[in-house]
Amino acid sequence: MQFELNGDGFMSIKKFELMLKSNAVGFFDSEEFEQIVEHYLESGKMNMARKAAHLGLSQHPSSVTIKLLQAEILVFDNEFDKAHEILNQLYELQPHNSEIYIQKANIFSKTDEHEKAVELLKKALELTEDQADVYNLIGMEYLFIEDYKQAKENFISCLELDDTDYSALYNIIYCFDFLKEHKGAIDFLNQFLNNNPYSEVAWHQVGKQNFDLKMYDKALSAFDFAIISDELFVGAYLEKGKVLEKLGKYNEAIENYQITLKLDDPTSFAYLRLGKCYEKLGAHELAIKFFKKTVKEDPLLDKGWIALVDYYSTQLNYQKALSYIEKATEIDEENALYWIRYAKLNKKLNFFEESEHGYRRAIELGNYELDTWLERSDILLQLGEIEAVVSNLEHGLEFYPEDAEIEYRLAGAYFKTNDLIKARFHLQNAFKNDPECIVLLENLYPQVWKSNEVQSIIK
Repeated sequence: MQFELNGDGFMSIKKFELMLKSNAVGFFDSEEFEQIVEHYLESGKMNMARKAAHLGLSQHPSSVTIKLLQAEILVFDNEFDKAHEILNQLYELQPHNSEIYIQKANIFSKTDEHEKAVELLKKALELTEDQADVYNLIGMEYLFIEDYKQAKENFISCLELDDTDYSALYNIIYCFDFLKEHKGAIDFLNQFLNNNPYSEVAWHQVGKQNFDLKMYDKALSAFDFAIISDELFVGAYLEKGKVLEKLGKYNEAIENYQITLKLDDPTSFAYLRLGKCYEKLGAHELAIKFFKKTVKEDPLLDKGWIALVDYYSTQLNYQKALSYIEKATEIDEENALYWIRYAKLNKKLNFFEESEHGYRRAIELGNYELDTWLERSDILLQLGEIEAVVSNLEHGLEFYPEDAEIEYRLAGAYFKTNDLIKARFHLQNAFKNDPECIVLLENLYPQVWKSNEVQSIIK
């Protein structure tokens, strides 16, 4: 239910709020209450919506619309039984009221019974004059159950009835993307553009699809058309900049990113891309300037901190890089990417205990890449913590059960701890899977390598 808040509606809200402040009781007609409750629902002021609905029903107890709004509030509050009760009563009075089916569907949606919600919304579709809105709701239900094909079809039906509903257009493209139907998305968008040739959103989406297909020239043309359709469309300039970067046209990309800074509030993304472009052009001071602007604008954007850290790492200024990654971990200590770089930088600086801590934190945060297990085991070996080496590698072996690099390292560690049965087992497995990798054992465990036990196995 949508109400336009005209001048009279605004005055009704002011009058209602003044009434609450003065504890006086004023009279409103039912349509005024409908507007007041709807206004507070759309504004997210649920407490005020509850008060308005309660008072509205006290003055107009037979108003179906206010009762429907009350049911909507109860659904929001997860009081589904009470909402069902009201809706069942209303159904007895108005069995052909589409809004009753919509609110019942909302309850089923909230309780994860999405198929039942779809059934009710299909009934509402037969009764409502606003079919576009209901098609949109059905599409959302199919998204919840990850039926992207059905979701797409319903969003398309919505858009056919209301070609200004860009949320439906975005959802259609989202479904195409999930189904990996990029060419299908482009065909659909081209058909849409036949009837809406100046739709900047559609041109923007065509550009993004072509970008994903690495068809950069076509993407560039689409973003140009988006800008022609709306020269203030910030997103089109940003995407055009990305394409120009891919084409190696960094100066042109910079021009487009700079335009976005003039059109709207600066974004960390624009700053980051400017920094990357200047870095490619060898303008190091400007690159650093914009990387710093990136993390200042959005300290939680890990790409900004990583750009700074990687820049100083490539300049072999590991101490400077380390200072930035330490700042990053202070802001977000749950980011595994930060801890990997922290570990690598400390290893470069021969701070092995700190390096091991970094790899351990990365693993704790879910970074299970092969290199993480291997690097940590080598650091632990340098620290002389053989039992920790074994524990780390056994854990890594769970994720990479046939990896020769892990097996060779495990074999060496077990030889060091005199667990010869396990040592032989892992050495035989490793040698069988990748005999050339035996050099790892020679480099990491030279004494073990020279032993007769090892030499007898590999001959």
